Amino acid sequence: MNLAAFDLNLLKVLDALLIEGSTTRAASRVGLSQPAVSAALGRLRLALDDPLFVREGGALRPTDFASALREPIRTHLSGLEHTLAGAGPFDPANCNAAFRISGSDYFSVMLLPTLMQRLGKRAPHMRLSFVDLVHPGNLHEMGRMDVDIALPCTHDIPSKIVAEPMFWSAWHVVSRTGHPRLLRSGIREGDEIPIDLYCDMDHVVFSSDGRQASYEDQLLSTLGRSRRVALTVNSFRDLYEIVAGSDLLAVLPGTLARAVAQRFGLTVHPVPFPMEPALLWVAWNRWQTDDPAHRWLRGEIADLLRHLNDVDRPLPREASAGF
Repeated sequence: MNLAAFDLNLLKVLDALLIEGSTTRAASRVGLSQPAVSAALGRLRLALDDPLFVREGGALRPTDFASALREPIRTHLSGLEHTLAGAGPFDPANCNAAFRISGSDYFSVMLLPTLMQRLGKRAPHMRLSFVDLVHPGNLHEMGRMDVDIALPCTHDIPSKIVAEPMFWSAWHVVSRTGHPRLLRSGIREGDEIPIDLYCDMDHVVFSSDGRQASYEDQLLSTLGRSRRVALTVNSFRDLYEIVAGSDLLAVLPGTLARAVAQRFGLTVHPVPFPMEPALLWVAWNRWQTDDPAHRWLRGEIADLLRHLNDVDRPLPREASAGF
């Protein structure tokens, strides 16, 4: 390819197409008409000697070559935008950037209300979308899924992702208030359920991928015990609503359990066996590290998340990447 004859404006169109997977949405992103974007795609195909996208249903799927261009293009365009923006201080009050955050619905309760309240005062034009796309073992897909910030619970951080540990969260058992079997056993709010009784009762389990075997079951197995998992769900809200209306038990992060207990009629108990707390992270694409708006939003999220820590244990220093 003759780089001297290549129209670098086409890279913005390619970047938008890789993000949106649609000529219509890409046109809206770059401020062009849909026919203009289609024409630009034709020029890109000719210049790069690759189809770049194939249509699947109503979406455009990138070819392997186009996928390989995704991060280099985004990195260089982001750096150029940052340079052209000048070295003046970032002003959140005048920022109209849009960011996509991925996390479990734990954060719908424990983060988003306070975050949106804060943004309304400090960055009223900033827009967020919240999705549950990036599962803990799938962080390498952040760029492909156009996710700007992920909130995972994992120690497996790919090298192209930057992550900062935020807080530890202890686990607790929840039951419905007035659970007949627990009442007959004399077990009240805050009491530990004996492990024999715990294993003899039915459970509902949170699983992002639908698998029934969970971390708790692995721990029970090491103790020579097992329990019956009657139901698996992929949202924490489903978990505690089902517990509130049934005789099933569940394990929840302690902060969430305490936050919803009164509203949903739940009783909170300690886990009756040793269970390591969860470590929650903020993760982002390496190329977004120095983006001023992204950095500011990360800082606001971190400030709110650190208050959720409920375990007296230092965060791992070696994983710290700084904000």
